[in-house]
Amino acid sequence: MELLRFLTCGSVDDGKSTLIGRMLHDANLIHDDQLAAVRDNLALLVDGLKAEREQGITIDVAWRYVSTPRRKFIIADTPGHEELTRNMATGASRCDLAVILVDATRGPTGQTRRHAFIAALLGIRHLVVAVNKMDLAGYAEDVFRRICDDFTGFAAKLQITDVRFIPMVARDGDNVVHASAKMTWYAGGPLLAWLESVHIAGDRNLIDLRLPVQLVVRHGELRGYAGSIASGVLRKGDEVIVLPSLRRSRIRSILAPDGERDEAFAPMPVMVTLEDDLDAERGDMLVQPNNLPQLANELEAMVVWMDDAPSAERRLVLKQTTAGIPGAAIRSVRYRINVDTLHREACAELRLNDVGRVRIETPRTLAFDAYDRNRVTGAFILIDETTNATVAAGMILDRRVAESLPEQRDR
Repeated sequence: MELLRFLTCGSVDDGKSTLIGRMLHDANLIHDDQLAAVRDNLALLVDGLKAEREQGITIDVAWRYVSTPRRKFIIADTPGHEELTRNMATGASRCDLAVILVDATRGPTGQTRRHAFIAALLGIRHLVVAVNKMDLAGYAEDVFRRICDDFTGFAAKLQITDVRFIPMVARDGDNVVHASAKMTWYAGGPLLAWLESVHIAGDRNLIDLRLPVQLVVRHGELRGYAGSIASGVLRKGDEVIVLPSLRRSRIRSILAPDGERDEAFAPMPVMVTLEDDLDAERGDMLVQPNNLPQLANELEAMVVWMDDAPSAERRLVLKQTTAGIPGAAIRSVRYRINVDTLHREACAELRLNDVGRVRIETPRTLAFDAYDRNRVTGAFILIDETTNATVAAGMILDRRVAESLPEQRDR
């Protein structure tokens, strides 16, 4: 079965954890011993920390692994607080779809727009806007339509084209797993049916072959290069180039978990052998000769700053795919994005939870793609060399189109 990774997000107390709990309950995905413990508060199923339950809020990202007869799911319940933007970004970076909850009595808030912006920034192509607590709005269709119109106007600025709106009452289960008898004016189907059917296979990049080398396996005369295919298709006999050395060879064999294969594709883990004995190592990348990534020691990126200390004058390790490059540095901050208005603001440094565009230099050449083309080779994290703390998550921009992005236009 195909796997769908999705997250729930929204403002504080919009019902994110309750929604997941209700979905698991109504789809019969809860063990009996769990059900007895949480019968009066389904949100406790996904509030991962004791401190969260005591405070009534979600602090960290809580993950759940479930499956229905039609699909497997990995669910991320992310924080709603503005101060925890970094936590939400961490969850979103690994997801295919975002469910953004909106309180029907309040409509989209600044935090709703913040989460939609970060989801778009992190390459999530499918959004579900769950208009929750419709019972408090009298199950009124006109309230739902106004919220749809409001959010659609904002989403257009983010160039998100796949947005679905579902009215619901998560607490009672209306339009979560089963269609609601109280909102017969809505004929779009419940949330779970949509999650089971949304098409995500087309989101994968099967054009650009990128195989980051994670491990070199030596056994006698055998030298194999192991890693997970980031994108594209790998075939026995294909000519490949090893980056950054630019040496060429051909694929002799492909070994996957189910045995030797003639071809493999993203995101499969594989070990390949080459016809020539090339000196490749962890952090190198196998690509096709007629389809190279960018090779540079300077890049432009949007980053989410995750550290309490600001970004200025830090010695950093840039970690991208399997490569780790010490001595990286942020040479300039182009601007910071006001994620409530999408305006860009001048600043000299980024602070905790800021999102901004930066120029980064590395002491050696890096092979990368723009993030909107390849979410694996276009993503990176920055690690402080002194503290070993992860201080930022970044998405590499294509300089040729960066200035035309909606979130980067002057207002």
